[in-house]
Amino acid sequence: MNTLRKNLVIALTAAGLLGATLGASAQTAAPAEGRHGQAMSAEQRLAKRAEWQAKKEERHAKMAQKRAEHQAKLRDALKLNAQQQPAWDAFVASRTPARGERASRPDRAAFAKLSAPERMQKGIDLQKQRTARMEQRLAALNSFYAVLTPEQRKVFDAQSMQRKGGRHHGPHGQHAKAHA
Repeated sequence: MNTLRKNLVIALTAAGLLGATLGASAQTAAPAEGRHGQAMSAEQRLAKRAEWQAKKEERHAKMAQKRAEHQAKLRDALKLNAQQQPAWDAFVASRTPARGERASRPDRAAFAKLSAPERMQKGIDLQKQRTARMEQRLAALNSFYAVLTPEQRKVFDAQSMQRKGGRHHGPHGQHAKAHA
């Protein structure tokens, strides 16, 4: 009787492993899928990419408009005086991305041709560029923050924690809760 049970358990285990293996191989062999699970051909992927590129300017304009609205709202909330205006202007200019700033991203084809050490070096160089831009923004922020009154600093601190890039950050934001 024990032998029968053992054989049954072994047979069921083997069948389960076979089913799992077949299922895993079927998933890896599936073609690339679109947003709603349909298989996409190479032409469809190229068409989607072209559509994404075509709408690039529209997305940039929309982001610039949202940035301007946010800055106007912040400026109104801070109630800046004339002496604070130059520091505000420098701060806003530091936060506005330069035209083509993202152009420093390497071309994928060129990047693939590099050796592993060259790719790592390129990544380090790009990170240094990002760090330099962040340091420039920090300098402008420190200059602006220095001219604010204590009440304005409280408003600024609260506003800067509320939204960044459309996601809520800070102790009460959705993005913070998702990572908690």
